[in-house]
Amino acid sequence: MPAATAGWHHTAFATSRPYRMPTPPSPLTSLPALESNFADGLAAMLESDRSLGVYILVLANAAYDPKLWSQLAHALSARHAELAAALTDALRNGRNVTEPDDDVLVFLKLNTIGFEHLGLMESRRAGPWDVMFNPIRALRPPRISGVKFDSLLRPFDRTGFHFNKPFLAKEVLWEGTLAGKPVRLLYNKFPFARLHGLLVPEPQREMPQYLTPELHGWAWHLCAHSGMPGLCLGYNSTGAGASVNHLHFQSFVQTNPLPVKDPRFVHNGGSEPYPLPCRRFSEPADAWFELDRLHENNIPYNLIYSKNCLHLVARVPQDSDKLGDACRGYGWSEMAGAVTLFSREDFERTSAAKFETELNCFAP
Repeated sequence: MPAATAGWHHTAFATSRPYRMPTPPSPLTSLPALESNFADGLAAMLESDRSLGVYILVLANAAYDPKLWSQLAHALSARHAELAAALTDALRNGRNVTEPDDDVLVFLKLNTIGFEHLGLMESRRAGPWDVMFNPIRALRPPRISGVKFDSLLRPFDRTGFHFNKPFLAKEVLWEGTLAGKPVRLLYNKFPFARLHGLLVPEPQREMPQYLTPELHGWAWHLCAHSGMPGLCLGYNSTGAGASVNHLHFQSFVQTNPLPVKDPRFVHNGGSEPYPLPCRRFSEPADAWFELDRLHENNIPYNLIYSKNCLHLVARVPQDSDKLGDACRGYGWSEMAGAVTLFSREDFERTSAAKFETELNCFAP
């Protein structure tokens, strides 16, 4: 096998190990299982944990999904009032607040808005594009997505934010073996896709956000063989919207295909050009040759894995002078044609032509 393709082929090895209590089956093998585990996990977290971080996570996920909101809104309202009173009292009396600074800042902004005024996610179509209004996601901390881009490969930093931080244990939806690798599936604290998770393969290896042939093959295999209709994985490289330098994919379920998969576009065999260069691959080895080229040339990119398919968008870095402030944070979702906006005015006024002009700016 050629060296460039030798690492991507997925193989699972059976080994003899001491007996352990079995872990629950992966929720990524069945849509009903994922929906049930997702909702039950949020409700259980809110019931058992009174931290700001858990409240923010449950609130943001419930605000994205009307069904979850109907189940959790009453409990969220009560918890908001409780947390607001406790935090106000602590700050007024000079007591130390032991919650992470990011969570304190986000909650203070939420409290300023007021629970009764928090907006739920809304969506509409603008031409072939999906436009979403998600004001709570606007409060997300930037982390490394705001760092100046210099290289796709940045050393893993144990002192920085990563998915092995002890306080994130409560945000884990499931942990076990998936497609032959130990993985951790966390809730996305500020979701922008359905059943949105953060999938961290081999978290204890503490790999930076730099894709390898091995992990590319693993992601392809997972989407090809999961058995769950609509399962996709998004990936942001460093410089292309990645906010955490710990190797991870973003799992989500896309019942209706993302705009990037529309057969009208040239990369899918149609006649209409996409607003920026996009390539579609049906073989993992072919895709890796292009990914390897991007690595060699230090070009940021976004990926969307789906069943036996990968859409790849190479792009300028997030700090490029070509980009306006409003679109610097765009990642795999926007490159795939689904844009999240944070003001009602932008949501109502954004046209297909405006969004396409923004995407044009990302062409390398």
